[in-house]
Amino acid sequence: MSAPTPRRLLLKLSGEALIGDGEYGISPGVVERIGGEVREVVGMGVELAVVVGGGNIFRGVAGAARGMDRTSADYMGMLATAINCLAIQDGFEKLGLHTRVMSGIEMPKVAEPFIRRRAMRHLEKGRVVIFAAGTGNPYFTTDTAGALRAIEIGADAVLKATKVDGIYDADPVTHPDATKFDRLTYDEVLARNLRVMDATAISLCRENRMPIVVFDLKAPGNIVRVARGETIGTRIC
Repeated sequence: MSAPTPRRLLLKLSGEALIGDGEYGISPGVVERIGGEVREVVGMGVELAVVVGGGNIFRGVAGAARGMDRTSADYMGMLATAINCLAIQDGFEKLGLHTRVMSGIEMPKVAEPFIRRRAMRHLEKGRVVIFAAGTGNPYFTTDTAGALRAIEIGADAVLKATKVDGIYDADPVTHPDATKFDRLTYDEVLARNLRVMDATAISLCRENRMPIVVFDLKAPGNIVRVARGETIGTRIC
């Protein structure tokens, strides 16, 4: 049985989700497909915010591992998320959606500064709010930004879009016998070190009772299904 349709959701996308069949960059076809599903979700009366990573362009942790200063690398990663957000905004608006990009780092030529009450007002007016630049601070991932923004705007859940159909006890690509979990607690995710999101994001959701639904983005229609409350993927609560 499906759960009631939520009122407000936050969709967390990885930067890698935008690559499509390429090796890096942004696939217009992927953005269009995601936008089509987002349009259907908004048409259901759901208020939707989006947080996207920047790993398809630059990943701060990887830059630091190659000898770059971690703080500088993280700021570069935040700028990469802004590029992705502008691409998503363009793709969504071509489909007739109304959007606003709000950034944790001030860049007034391309995005509004993140102001919580203004973000909530945009959502109430039916606009898709796309959050750029993570939390605006180094050493915090976009998973943590997604958890934080979801709590700040009073979302009903975080929808974590991934490359697999939920959380497993091992990598299902390299371990075909891996067991999929339908439901987990926050403590189980942390104790098992399942790494579907970083520990800071999980802990933040636990402390604020923010449910997380982990699902497969590649399956067409899954964003709509999870927004409807259908039982897919893995639910952390």
